[in-house]
Amino acid sequence: MPHQTIELGPVPPPDPTNGALDNHQIPSPDEDDGTGSSPLDRTTEHRDPTSEPRVVFINRVQPPITKFVNNRISTAKYSILRFAPLFLFEQFRRWANVFFLMIALLQQIPDVSPTGRYTTLVPLIFILSVSAIKEIIEDIKRHRADDETNHREVYVLRSDAWKKVKWMHVGVGDIVKVLNNNFFPADLVLISSSEPQGMSFIETANLDGETNLKIRQALPSTATLTSIQPLTKLIGSVECEPPNRHLYEFTGVLHEHDRTSFPLGPDQILLRGAMLRNTSWVFGIVIYTGHETKLMRNSTKAPLKRSSVDKLTNVQILLLFGILLVMCLICSICNEIWSNAHASTDWYIALEAIPQNFAYNLLTFVILFNNLIPISLQVTLEVVRFIQAIFINMDREMYYPETDTPAMARTSNLNEELGQVKYIFSDKTGTLTRNVMEFKRCAVGNEVYTLSESQDTESLLVNVRINNCFECCIQDSHLQHILNDHANADLLRDLLILLSVCHTVIPEKMPDGSIVYHAASPDERALVYGASKFGYVFESRTPSYVEISAFGIIERFEILHVLEFTSTRKRMSVIVRDPSGNLRLLCKGADTMIYERLNNDSSQHKEVLLQHLEQFATEGLRTLCCAVAELDESEYERWRVIYHNAACSMINREKNVEAAEELLEKNLKLIGATAIEDKLQEGVPEAIATLLKADINVWVLTGDKQETAINIGYSCRLIVQGMPLIILNEDSLDSARETILRHHSELGDDLEKQNNIALIVDGKTLKYSLSCDLRTDFLKLCISCKVVICCRVSPLQKAEVVEYITKYTKTVTLAIGDGANDVAMIQKAHVGVGISGVEGLQAACASDYSIAQFRFLLRLLLVHGAWNYSRMCKLILYSFYKNICLYVIELWFAYYSGWSGQILFERWSIGLYNVIFTAMPPLAMGLFDKACSADMMILNPKLYKPSQNGQLFNVKVFWLWVCNGLFHSAILFWLPLFICQNDIIWASGQGGGYLVLGNIVYTVVVVTVCIKAGIVTNSWVWPTHCAIWGSIALWFVFIIVYSNFWPTLPIGSVMAGMYIALFTSAIFWLCFILIPIMAIIPDFAFKVIWGTVRKSLTEKAREEEIKNQDPTDLSRDSKTSYGSIVGLKWRPINNIIAPAVHAHYA
Repeated sequence: MPHQTIELGPVPPPDPTNGALDNHQIPSPDEDDGTGSSPLDRTTEHRDPTSEPRVVFINRVQPPITKFVNNRISTAKYSILRFAPLFLFEQFRRWANVFFLMIALLQQIPDVSPTGRYTTLVPLIFILSVSAIKEIIEDIKRHRADDETNHREVYVLRSDAWKKVKWMHVGVGDIVKVLNNNFFPADLVLISSSEPQGMSFIETANLDGETNLKIRQALPSTATLTSIQPLTKLIGSVECEPPNRHLYEFTGVLHEHDRTSFPLGPDQILLRGAMLRNTSWVFGIVIYTGHETKLMRNSTKAPLKRSSVDKLTNVQILLLFGILLVMCLICSICNEIWSNAHASTDWYIALEAIPQNFAYNLLTFVILFNNLIPISLQVTLEVVRFIQAIFINMDREMYYPETDTPAMARTSNLNEELGQVKYIFSDKTGTLTRNVMEFKRCAVGNEVYTLSESQDTESLLVNVRINNCFECCIQDSHLQHILNDHANADLLRDLLILLSVCHTVIPEKMPDGSIVYHAASPDERALVYGASKFGYVFESRTPSYVEISAFGIIERFEILHVLEFTSTRKRMSVIVRDPSGNLRLLCKGADTMIYERLNNDSSQHKEVLLQHLEQFATEGLRTLCCAVAELDESEYERWRVIYHNAACSMINREKNVEAAEELLEKNLKLIGATAIEDKLQEGVPEAIATLLKADINVWVLTGDKQETAINIGYSCRLIVQGMPLIILNEDSLDSARETILRHHSELGDDLEKQNNIALIVDGKTLKYSLSCDLRTDFLKLCISCKVVICCRVSPLQKAEVVEYITKYTKTVTLAIGDGANDVAMIQKAHVGVGISGVEGLQAACASDYSIAQFRFLLRLLLVHGAWNYSRMCKLILYSFYKNICLYVIELWFAYYSGWSGQILFERWSIGLYNVIFTAMPPLAMGLFDKACSADMMILNPKLYKPSQNGQLFNVKVFWLWVCNGLFHSAILFWLPLFICQNDIIWASGQGGGYLVLGNIVYTVVVVTVCIKAGIVTNSWVWPTHCAIWGSIALWFVFIIVYSNFWPTLPIGSVMAGMYIALFTSAIFWLCFILIPIMAIIPDFAFKVIWGTVRKSLTEKAREEEIKNQDPTDLSRDSKTSYGSIVGLKWRPINNIIAPAVHAHYA
């Protein structure tokens, strides 16, 4: 094989840029495939290049001019002094609380408030107190966790000895010793370890959720410092980037006194929050402490998301507030007119002696009508959402026993948003598939070699040692080709060597002699296992070499450099010195990356291999291309200097290193390709088919090849046989525009209407399609297609697609993924769902809801989403209805009280209406109501449409409920008024005052709104009965108790003996029975007639479900509802006590 010649040019001398490459040395970024860097990679692009690097002196006192933060951390939200101002600021950012505070203050003005001074203040204080207690309890937990962390101990080198020091007293520049299975107290640069050549193993589960071990390796210059004496003699400094939040990146340089400087990168940093594993001890230099550590820099809140129902509710509250002001203006004007008209005729009232002030009267009516806006609504919503989230967490139908993973609602603000999803954007690998990779085939030359299901290394050959050589009984074609000098023999050897050497896998030998491979990605593990099945077994790794067993012969490869894989490079290379002493570059990566770097000698196999790749992709297999290059010794040495300078640069190190890597990765020789199978998760095809029936659009955004993505589309029933495909695979902006506009004209009038068409877009075309001048046309084409699959897309492009569709369609979107590359799109969507999968917990930690399998999304949306949307809509509408029923009565009464602002009800009865007497029905409605069972919701996906289309809560529905409340308030006031108009309500001829009438009206209001709750409730379970009948009973208990307060307690004097006055009147009991029935009959009749004439799909399904079930079945179903929680047990999950999912929630 000819040596590769690398055009490097003269070695540049050191310059002030710390080895940074000049602009002419840096090739332009490769954007031909439409890929961009991931959010993790792109973070470096936003750093301030002018920011001063940090310099940490070793074994010296840090200069006083440089101030570093201490290592004490605080994650608590409040302190004793800051609690009151911070809490009040948080609470009064809500307009409702500001409004009620204003009312409470106005009530303190003498003779202004008709309802007393405390009827708004006391409920407001109660609500704020509940929120304060909740915040205090949560913050105490944070303080305790902080104290436990700050008081942990670690060994620090002080006065030539190891001394135990609390974490909070560790400072920048300290040399610390961390023992096995202990957390790192700060961000450290690794000096040395107990393992050979300064290797150590860490677990970063607290940082990124990944449980697989990662290697960290000290620099060769410090790896030998394994005792106190040489540590104390280490003189120099660490120059590194300023503190930042980038977990996977680090740029630094170690300057030792009178020695060469060495670059420091992510492989030398030990982050706070990570744990040392399988290593007795490590020594490290502290570079970042406390809140400057990367862990604490990443402790930021997720983007604030609000549900569509919340937004609509706030708008309606503003409109209702406007109506409230109009009512107050009307009453104030009427008061002026009435007072002027009656001042002379009704002299006994002495109206002339009362000063008339329009503003004064206006304030009076604002206070009187303020309760039209329910003061308890926000608290009720928070409680209901919190418990709904618990129901999601405890649903055993979404529990995955294989990994002991239940569903997890990480936020409760979006429960009802789950019922309105129109678009789902899904990752493929690990989300639709299992992310459990299995090596299936490899293509070399003109041949394809298949790995049989039962093949293992032991069955490959029988070795017989004769005269120090091997005789082999060969049954496998690849062995025959290798050992019989087939035309593919050299290529096969190179391919198997590459698969067993070009990786970062860590082998672990088990007691039985088997080897377990630990890898950062399932793909790498599958490739190494595949090579071992073909006879090339990866045996061991050290920082400087790896050993493989090639058909039983141990071969050692010296690892000189590892050019790591990134989402931008889409390839990985290692520079090795093989057992023969030859320098070689082994490279594997995406075909688009490899093919453009091939030499002319590879042309004979390029086209054949492309056909193999297309065949693999058609079968849904993941593919990689492999290539090698022979390196010249002198040219390599010159490149090594350039690479070292780039690696030591403090400014734009990543770009400089990537440019240096580009210099070597060229003139490659193509040797073959691999195919890995990633099977679909269980239930994915059925789940997608059901989601499509629910009129939910499912889009797949993947980085895989186009053919692979299309094949997966067929496999998961996203694309059905016979469905037309539109494939956008363009190389320029003009061709992309031409193709998109051509499809526009072909669709004609069907444009922007959903058609039974699948659109396939690659990343290159997507880059052009999302440009400003073409974006709208592209989005129109997308929403005209039933299925959209975007392949070869970067994490940034995933987020852009979600963002633009969300804005353009103005519908609720959901993004689901399992890896760090899915975090951006998860946070862009209205609802983010993370899969707790093989790629770690990054996506799950950044999501709003996490599940273990894609199929659980079906139950999350169609069951919990639809139920929660219906419940929240009814809760909000009912809360406004019940307040209108009571408080608008004051408007009707104002006509009889001369528009004076006189109240009809006792003031504390008014204040406790929302807090006690009508608080439970909306709670029961929000937690237990359901139109159909869970099974029926899944069997009939069309039942999702009412919630998806917002039919249960919109402007029209809201104001219908408002009008219904106004109608009921009129009936509930004027009927008792007409009955009591002669003011004689006892057989003895005695008359009652206005307060007797007020309590009669109040009683019928409480009974009516409770019965109304029962009418709109679909599912009556025991909490519903308790809430409805219990609320009515509470009013009767209250009136009995409150009537006996005076004179024992100095409140409620006007209510003394009231319960006797009411309960001894036949008029009261007549009103109690007849008036609520008369008010509710129109509602009941309308529901019956409308449900018969215009029966909805939900009502049909409900009737069908009831008819098809006998009482036994209904009884059984009631046990699986939220209303009757049975079999609930508690069990430990990962050492955390959590409710076991032994209860069904149907």
